[in-house]
Parts: sequence; structure tokens; C-alpha cells
Amino acid sequence: TEWSVIDQIRSGSDAPSSMVLINDLLKRYWKPVYCYLRRKGADNERAKDLTQGFFQEIVLGRSLVEQADKSRGRFRTLLLTALQQYVAGIHRKESTHKRMPRGGVIALDQLEADEIPEAPAHFSPEESFHYAWAAQLLDQLLEEVEAKCRTEGKALHWQVFHDRVLRPILENAPAPSLAELCQKHGIESVSQASNMIVTVNRRFRAALKRHIRRLVVQDDDVDEEFRELIELFARGSAR
Repeated sequence: TEWSVIDQIRSGSDAPSSMVLINDLLKRYWKPVYCYLRRKGADNERAKDLTQGFFQEIVLGRSLVEQADKSRGRFRTLLLTALQQYVAGIHRKESTHKRMPRGGVIALDQLEADEIPEAPAHFSPEESFHYAWAAQLLDQLLEEVEAKCRTEGKALHWQVFHDRVLRPILENAPAPSLAELCQKHGIESVSQASNMIVTVNRRFRAALKRHIRRLVVQDDDVDEEFRELIELFARGSAR
């Protein structure tokens, strides 16, 4: 779980291994931090600079990961609170920049705009942070489920799911009918196409809950986190 990783870092028994784990957490959370700063009004370059400063001064400099306490709730919430406090005291940025390693702690120089999840315009900076985190998780899950389908000889299942469910969402277009999908992919019946979609959908939901379980302390928190993710995307598509 995410907290077990943090516990390993806190133990500090193996410094090189701890740094690897810390770097993994940084890669997981820099996009949410960057999106929060952009929504707060920072332009691209300033947001990248402040992202580097936050991770260098707060996360690494003040050992935020090592001091994280799971009794206080989710690590994501702790990180967001620290980010809000960092932005409130932004006058420290200049001294932070002087102490920053050359190139920063995260490779942002080659950052492309299309790599950043674009939160809905009506989202607050806090909602943009959570949205970027969730969008990154969603991309990871879709890649995982697609790869599993292809490995198990269910590439057609994935394609039908993609055409019926994913493409309409991504392209904001009407979903094709099951009959159209049957004709396009040579599927014998509408019920068979429907079963394919159900199969992939179940795998996706199972993968999502499996990933969520790694982020929470108790199994009882899985359903709550799952509902929050669904509500977040629902709010994003409501306007």
C-alpha cells in the first residue's frame, strides 16, 4: 500500500532504496501539484518553478514523507495541505530556488501541454489537484486493463469497450449502437457484444478498487474513496 511504502521510507534502513521510493512518490504527485498551481493563476514556467520548489523545500527539505502520519488521513490530503501552506508563504521561493539542485528534482523541462490533465474550468485549485491525480490513475488503469485483455486473447473485448464506452467520452461524441459494433467487428449478436463490454467493465472496476486499496489504511475506506473518484469525474462532466 502507499502507507506501507511511506513506512519503509520512514524506517530509513536502506537509504538508496528509500530514495527510490521517494522518487516514485514524486512522479506520482507532481502533476496534481502542477495543476493546482496553474489553477491558482501561475503561468506554465512559474508553475514548473514552484512545483520544483515545493518538492525540494517541503517534501524533501522538510522530510514530509518521513513525517507523514496515517492516523491523520490520506497522504494525498496531507500533501495538498502542505502545498496550500507553501503557496501562502510564497515569499520563500527565491531562497528555495538558490538551494535547488541543477535541473530540479523532477524532469519538467520537456513537459508538453498535452501531458497534463486539463481540469474543468469551473474546478477550484483543490479540485484540480485531485482531478489531475485521478486522471493519471485512470490512464494507468486503462493501460493495465488493455494490456491484460490483449495478453488473454480478448483484444476484441477491449476494442468493443473502447468504441462503445471510452471513445464517446474522450471525443464527446454519441456512442455507437451495439448493432453497429457487431457489424463493424463481425460479432455474431448484440448480446455477445454487450457481454464483452460487461467483462471489460468488471475488470476495470476491479483494477480501480485494487489500486485504491493500496492508498487507504483500512479496507472500509475503499468504497468511500471509490465514490469520491466517481463523484469527481461526474462533477467534471456536469458543465
